Amino acid sequence: MSKTAILEIDGNKYEFPVIVGSENEVAIDIEKLRAATGAITLDPGYKNSGSCKSDITFLDGEQGILRYRGYAIEDLAEKANFLEVSYLVIFGELPTAAQLEKFENDIRKYTLVNEEMKNIIDGFPKTAHPMGVLSSLTSALTAFNPKVVNVENEEEMYTAVCKTMGKFLVLATWTFRKTSGFPLNYYDNTKGYVENFLRLMFELPTGPYNVNPVIVDALDKLFILHADHEQNCSTSTVRMVGSSHAGLFASISAGVSALWGPLHGGANQAVLEMLEEIQKDGGDAEKYLAKAKDKNDPFRLMGFGHRVYKNFDPRAKIIKKAADEVLATLGVNDPILNIAKQLEESALQDEYFKSRNLYPNVDFYSGIIYRALGIPTDMFTVLFAIGRLPGWIAQWKEMRVNKEPIGRPRQVYTGYALRSFKPMNER
Repeated sequence: MSKTAILEIDGNKYEFPVIVGSENEVAIDIEKLRAATGAITLDPGYKNSGSCKSDITFLDGEQGILRYRGYAIEDLAEKANFLEVSYLVIFGELPTAAQLEKFENDIRKYTLVNEEMKNIIDGFPKTAHPMGVLSSLTSALTAFNPKVVNVENEEEMYTAVCKTMGKFLVLATWTFRKTSGFPLNYYDNTKGYVENFLRLMFELPTGPYNVNPVIVDALDKLFILHADHEQNCSTSTVRMVGSSHAGLFASISAGVSALWGPLHGGANQAVLEMLEEIQKDGGDAEKYLAKAKDKNDPFRLMGFGHRVYKNFDPRAKIIKKAADEVLATLGVNDPILNIAKQLEESALQDEYFKSRNLYPNVDFYSGIIYRALGIPTDMFTVLFAIGRLPGWIAQWKEMRVNKEPIGRPRQVYTGYALRSFKPMNER
């Protein structure tokens, strides 16, 4: 027998179906609420509203669980590479060896970006934020690929996926090269995806760039950990924009802009900015831990706790190990990173933080890794975008294939009631 929820308004009772997900998540289906009652729900930030049914990612913040297509994030980070996980997230199953090889080769077919894109990037000043440049360049891809993707055609959809994966990585690194004043690099089809990211970023024409396998492994894990995260702000934006049947590039561009904010993808940048402020104030980590515990102090410790994970961030456990390996391999002696390690060690032992589950999250450790690699702070969110790309593609694809209706939230109007118009001489 199916369950129902009963809502009573002004003495009238209405029944609404209750939906149970594959992991026993419970949702009240209010799709016909307004038609039946004339009322709507009010849920600022949509914290209690499900916008869709999805097969892609399962997240349990209370238990600290994250799974892609049913696979635990711990297993994927340890046993798979980023393109393997990208294939899983986008197409639903882990690829065979032949499928993975074809996927990587097909991405390589589309890594060459039209030379006219350089005219667009040249129009930005060197001071432009890389995320603003990346959003614009991604949107500009529409001009060079005007044909609308037929989501019902598997071959067209597959080609669009490979094209997006190939070109986005190049454009993301070009934002760094532009702000650094370096010549733009091209993808090397003889090397892997993550290895190419490092080359595209750091290789100069004056000499070869040697890629460290420890760094490749750490970045590969970081990209995997960021690949999808259910209906977050940027993913919801991609789905919302795509629901109007806007194209894939335009929808991804909107996702990049949403990710830019410091409350979302910019959180790891905020971590480093906080650490820099602590250093400028003398570098006393204990002083700032005390400030964080003082309820009358507005200071907020960035990179600790998570609005979704109420226990611990499962991604942080994985990337902490990678961060330790990177720092050990590079032998970095950086006062900023020393402050970070002091904060981490003290907070993990402090009862105040332990009792409130305020553990270092993935943004804290990713910021440490990026800093150690010499990646500028304003590029941190660009790396987040590279990792999140397969999730955005998968969510856009799912929304279109499922023929979801255009997103159109309601509101509760709180402005003036009807007023009489006053002529100019009476105002």
